[in-house]
Amino acid sequence: MAVKLNYYSFEKIGAVIMFLICGLIISSDKLNAQSNYVYKPFNPKVSFEAADKKADQLLSKFSIDEKIQLLGGHRFFYIKGFDKLGIPELYLSDATQGVHIRKDLNNQLQKSTAFPCPSALAATWNIELANEYAKSVGEECRAGGIAVLLGPGMNIYRIAQNGRNFEYFGEDPFLAARMIENYVSGLQSTGTMATLKHFLCNNTEYYRRKSNSIVDERSIHEIYTPAFKAGINAGAMAVMTSYNQVNGEWSPQSKYVVTDLLKNDLGFKGLVMSDWWSTWDPAKTMLSGLDLEMPGETGDRMEVLKKMGDIFVKDAAANLLKEGKISEEVINRMAKDILRTEIAMGLMDHPVKDDLYLSKFPEHEKVALQTARESVVLLRNEKNLLPVLPGSNNKILLTGEYAGKIPRGGGSADVEGYNHITMLYALKKVYGENLQYVKEPTAEQIKSANVVLLSIGTHDSEGYDKPFDLPEFTEKQILNVAGKNPNVVVIVNTGGGIKMTNWNKNVGAILYAWYPGQNGNTALAEIISGKVNPSGKLPFTIEKKFEDSPGYPYIPAGEKLYNDWADDMSPEIPIRNVIYKEGIFVGYRWYESKKIEPLYPFGYGLSYSKYEYSKLILSKKTINKGEILKATFEVKNVGQIAGAETAQLYVHDVESSVPRPVKELKGFNKVFLNPGESKTVEIALHDKDFSFWDPAKKNWYAEPGEFTIMIGAASNDIRQTTNVVLK
Repeated sequence: MAVKLNYYSFEKIGAVIMFLICGLIISSDKLNAQSNYVYKPFNPKVSFEAADKKADQLLSKFSIDEKIQLLGGHRFFYIKGFDKLGIPELYLSDATQGVHIRKDLNNQLQKSTAFPCPSALAATWNIELANEYAKSVGEECRAGGIAVLLGPGMNIYRIAQNGRNFEYFGEDPFLAARMIENYVSGLQSTGTMATLKHFLCNNTEYYRRKSNSIVDERSIHEIYTPAFKAGINAGAMAVMTSYNQVNGEWSPQSKYVVTDLLKNDLGFKGLVMSDWWSTWDPAKTMLSGLDLEMPGETGDRMEVLKKMGDIFVKDAAANLLKEGKISEEVINRMAKDILRTEIAMGLMDHPVKDDLYLSKFPEHEKVALQTARESVVLLRNEKNLLPVLPGSNNKILLTGEYAGKIPRGGGSADVEGYNHITMLYALKKVYGENLQYVKEPTAEQIKSANVVLLSIGTHDSEGYDKPFDLPEFTEKQILNVAGKNPNVVVIVNTGGGIKMTNWNKNVGAILYAWYPGQNGNTALAEIISGKVNPSGKLPFTIEKKFEDSPGYPYIPAGEKLYNDWADDMSPEIPIRNVIYKEGIFVGYRWYESKKIEPLYPFGYGLSYSKYEYSKLILSKKTINKGEILKATFEVKNVGQIAGAETAQLYVHDVESSVPRPVKELKGFNKVFLNPGESKTVEIALHDKDFSFWDPAKKNWYAEPGEFTIMIGAASNDIRQTTNVVLK
């Protein structure tokens, strides 16, 4: 019997995978199970039309000065309230791996759950889990009186060195879009406003305020806006612009970026805010279409800004109005957009803070753990080194950087968490005295171990980019251990790709474990011990060397990476162009078109089981525009244990009038299978899945011709193909 799904959903028997190993059924706590899952777009509490009228009524009671005061942030992290009009002050909190707690502010949450980072969430390829994850974050926002979450982040993974890749959802716009629409749906179902960020083309943190992204129109639409469009279609109520320039103008000051692209082309109706201290010209800022400038003032920390004069909207608007450089209509538009969004979201109808959500934290821990379980990617497993079953006489040695501390990303996305489970604690709980931790093991200790678990990683953060190469010490450590014992399992905690080429073939196994959250090491121990079968798939390509990547080079000759929050506001630092010369060929699109073999491809991930694909059938061999094409195929677990396989569908345009990738992801399905079990999967394709952006038409164009439909286990592991003709 076929399982009917829409073009991006997947089948799950529960959101928790049950694994059968050694005759025992191992299951985890169950999350909101449902089959044929389809996300529910958010519907505002009050329609935008009704909110528009109410906003006009409120604005009629404002003085011009009060309107201006609304246009900039209040106390750095708030939208200004007006008690006399019943308009509440609203708190905006940073996000990514959960709710970021600002310890320098009063009335903060006492704790917030540290979830696996979003790149880990993307590695689950589990859209239902993305919804649950975001719903949990939204509930903690309500517990903490947070009206607006400054997330999710969705900038495309263009280069491995970007310090904020851990906050995003990988290199592919289709995968990112499916995860984002579910994130938005889950978050806003709690009454918390989502903020899509950072719009647009903010793909490096290297002097981010002095970076000018030179990118063509087709690439903007095919690569860099689909995730934003998906979030907007899902009902996202806020968008944050980026620090960088886009084609010569800072994003929040660009009429093309804010009005033409975001509001007109993508159809966004909600609140558009700037990132903190990212605007320089108040007139341009107000005329671009931006609604809210954050934080709207310098404070004591930004001495360089104080020397630049009245660069903030709140300071300059009255004079700009007097001088005729802006009209009162512009002020009214900005203020109205802010109020209309607050009204539509229902933020004026009830208090944001709700202590009832404090009781949900144990459920959130379960969601975090399940995310970690499904996110770990098994990259290498020579001679079936993993799993290492407990209860044996194996002598296991644990060493390395993150054995005793929780790895996590830094900057505004930093989430400390609580109830921390270290790698050492989780593994000791499984293996007991069979596991020994040694910070600096001797040669004899390494050689005498049956298995060596070696922890390595990086500390990624906003404000700066990280090297693709690991530190020399770490490289030597891996080669030293692997040289003395081939049964080495390297556990990688990071937010993006790292160089593993020098030692990849020297080690027995590699587990990509991301920033796992507060209890993700429990999931890691379950996977190492065989209690859980790994099902994560890479959401980006890992190249052999950074020089192979589409974004290389991007750092000016003679300059180098830094590892602190450099003062990129300084007028002494010149604007530098980052030319997106690869165009639409980002990630696997680049490597395949250039015939560059990566170390590990997009969509790749091993399992303790094996899966076969067969019986790919299309509903039609010829379709007309507007018709839906259905692709069905079977996936069978031919291994000895239960597991989950993410089947991926790619489309190839056989002959095109414009350059197109070798293949593009257009569907995926995460399927749970018992040993020997087969399931039929159906994925629907629409006109958009065959289309490219035509700059001449200013629209998507599905060019008639022949297309190849491919299904497989990774971008480089295609198992079945067939063709269709589009008329």
